[in-house]
Amino acid sequence: MSIPQTGGGPIEHESQLAEYLASGCKPKEDWRIGTEHEKFGYIKETLAPLPYDGPQSIRAILEALRDRYHWAPVMEGEHIIGLVKDGANVSLEPGGQLELSGAPLETIHETCDEVNHHLKEVQSVADAMGVGFIGLGAAPIWSHEQMPMMPKGRYRLMTDYMGRVGTHGTQMMYRTCTVQVNLDFETEADMVQKMRVALALQPVATALFANSPFFDGKVNGHKSWRSRVWRGLDNARTGMLPFVFDDSFGFEAWVQYVLDVPMYFVYRDGKYIDALGQSFRDFLKGQLPALPGEMPTLSDWADHLTTVFPEARLKKFIEMRGADGGPWRRLCALPALWVGLTYDQGALDAAWDLAKDWDAETREALRVAASESGLQAEVNGIKMHDLAKEVVAIADAGLKARARPGAGGMIPDETHFLNALKETVETGRTPADELLEKFHGEWKGDLTRIYNEYSY
Repeated sequence: MSIPQTGGGPIEHESQLAEYLASGCKPKEDWRIGTEHEKFGYIKETLAPLPYDGPQSIRAILEALRDRYHWAPVMEGEHIIGLVKDGANVSLEPGGQLELSGAPLETIHETCDEVNHHLKEVQSVADAMGVGFIGLGAAPIWSHEQMPMMPKGRYRLMTDYMGRVGTHGTQMMYRTCTVQVNLDFETEADMVQKMRVALALQPVATALFANSPFFDGKVNGHKSWRSRVWRGLDNARTGMLPFVFDDSFGFEAWVQYVLDVPMYFVYRDGKYIDALGQSFRDFLKGQLPALPGEMPTLSDWADHLTTVFPEARLKKFIEMRGADGGPWRRLCALPALWVGLTYDQGALDAAWDLAKDWDAETREALRVAASESGLQAEVNGIKMHDLAKEVVAIADAGLKARARPGAGGMIPDETHFLNALKETVETGRTPADELLEKFHGEWKGDLTRIYNEYSY
């Protein structure tokens, strides 16, 4: 999850909220790619999740990365909670999942190099401690009671609130991992088309990257349990957002949506102030119960934008949020998919042509079916496997049209980053299918074998 936002003066007019989003518009030559991924850490000897403190711990990992690789620490009080360097940051999810939020980079070659470099750094310090990291959409064995809570005030507030508004909120916080990519837009119209494609086709990403068929030590009946968890979290701030497909959608419509989402907190002087369930609209009037008489700043607005969790999220860029965390080679496939679909106009138009006639009920049904059945999903005659083949082909064409070379020009474009997905659509087998086959076959129901075979 996001680290606290900084900068930005007081909000004097509501129009500044949409202007803040619009300030993300940039010419195509300035578009960048930001890849984020989360992973579970565990103690190799016991397979227990990493605590925050101790010789084998999240704190020890962060401090080792700081000292050995010259990351600057991010502190909350006396606790190290993150790292920053060269436009990237390492942060913590509530249950100790370690997240890399990559720098905005020009090509998938660069963002994949960044991912690889980060994982090698983490692996080097973790190996010395007897610690492992694994990429999955959901923790396969650990119970809620086993999970530590990271020392971040935001998470204490959210944990309390989640139990009031949904059924799966704490599962999301403590026992799921994702990979996502953040992408730019040129104009409001470009943002609108990209948001519609992002939401409509997010179930395809969920199906292709499905990697969480186990939970609480057993088969859970879903290819992506992580996606199921998001459907039971908090209806006020999740979902497929039908209003994005209205003719009137734009920056202002997003502002009105986010203003209607209840607040979590306000960040002041290094502390999270409880504003659970309160209204940012009241804050704009100086009537927030948590801070009576105080007016919000643009950094408060930026923080509030991070507390909505739909399948695609608009800030000064667009976040693609539908994929499970996964193995090393798939971390670069996710940005390749979405860059291919959205950074070439011909591909973007072709992607929209696939989905433009679907209604809200179809889009939601695809979301549910992708979670349950992965590539075997079928909704209203739409077969997910066939749809995924078309989507991957469009992304491939988009990357060829982009023609961004790598390796000093020896690699002509970025299409090879789609190889894992091409293999998936050719075989019809997602990571979840592979895991289930092993569980019922050579593992003979011993789920602990997942750690040895699938860790980074």
